[in-house]
Amino acid sequence: MSAQLAEKLDRIIERFHLIQAELSSGATGENFVRLSREYAEIEAAARVAEGLRKAYSERQSIAEMLAESDPELAGMARAEQPVLEERINALEQQLRMLLLPKDAADDRNVILEVRAGTGGDEAAIFAGDLFRMYQRYAAFKGWRVEVISASEGEHGGYKEIVANIFGNGAYAHLKFESGVHRVQRVPVTEAQGRIHTSAATVAVLPEAEDVDIQINESDLRIDVYRSSGPGGQSVNTTDSAVRITHLPTGLVVAQQDEKSQHKNKAKALKILRARLYERERQRLADERSATRRGQIGTGDRSERIRTYNFPQGRVTDHRINLTLYKLDQVMEGPALEELVQALMTAHQAELLAAAEADAG
Repeated sequence: MSAQLAEKLDRIIERFHLIQAELSSGATGENFVRLSREYAEIEAAARVAEGLRKAYSERQSIAEMLAESDPELAGMARAEQPVLEERINALEQQLRMLLLPKDAADDRNVILEVRAGTGGDEAAIFAGDLFRMYQRYAAFKGWRVEVISASEGEHGGYKEIVANIFGNGAYAHLKFESGVHRVQRVPVTEAQGRIHTSAATVAVLPEAEDVDIQINESDLRIDVYRSSGPGGQSVNTTDSAVRITHLPTGLVVAQQDEKSQHKNKAKALKILRARLYERERQRLADERSATRRGQIGTGDRSERIRTYNFPQGRVTDHRINLTLYKLDQVMEGPALEELVQALMTAHQAELLAAAEADAG
């Protein structure tokens, strides 16, 4: 065991026991909340660290037994040694994974935005298919989906749909869905049976809280206008639709689904806050890794990330070169988990490689 690793183990275990003692001594209020949160964050790593420290002690005992002149003791030690080394390797790998930097937004709820891209009516239909895939996946995970706004396509699907997804770990599982999703199939509007390629863009934003992003009213231009439905048909006769422009960044959010101007404004501000929060997160990430780009990609919505090929029944994620010949099951929701887990694993491997490179 290296001196650096020994010091890290001691630090983790010592901090864990200190938090335990403080919680047991009757911490209250904000201090109790802070300690409880840190306890939850450090517990798994501390348990593994304690197991690793014990395994290292056993390794030392085996080394001493191997040095003994008693052949029976030495034989027992030789038999135990490979099993112990395998356990140590597994614990070391587990600890390295647990000590990787955490994304502070992983436990957040999500604002999901799906928009039709190139491909006309077929792109809108595909955007609708994607949104339903995420709805089914959310149901599979036990999450709740609440549509914030939607603009339907003329032949089905959506030109744009925005929704809140509420659930534990929603952002951690969905954050790699941001980007361009491409579909190859024969559109229902195609009379001659030719395969077309269309696209839809997906943005997954962690829901921001008031404490994350402070928005000054003086930075906003708020326009109100009359809501309208397809073809300009009036939805109601009051100026209930709201368009908010964030002047410092130029970000614009419009909302008209509610009949109440107040509700539309609240929804628009929620989306604006999430976009500003993600913008700031991206800026900080770029500063931290100006020369390094992850295997999973930057999450840029202009980046093509996945192709859904219906004639061949396959879905390919281009970032990790993974192809599944179970397109129908993926579109039904639960099989999307296989892609999500592969992306999360690849991201962890990339973080681990970067951490080891930095340590070296």
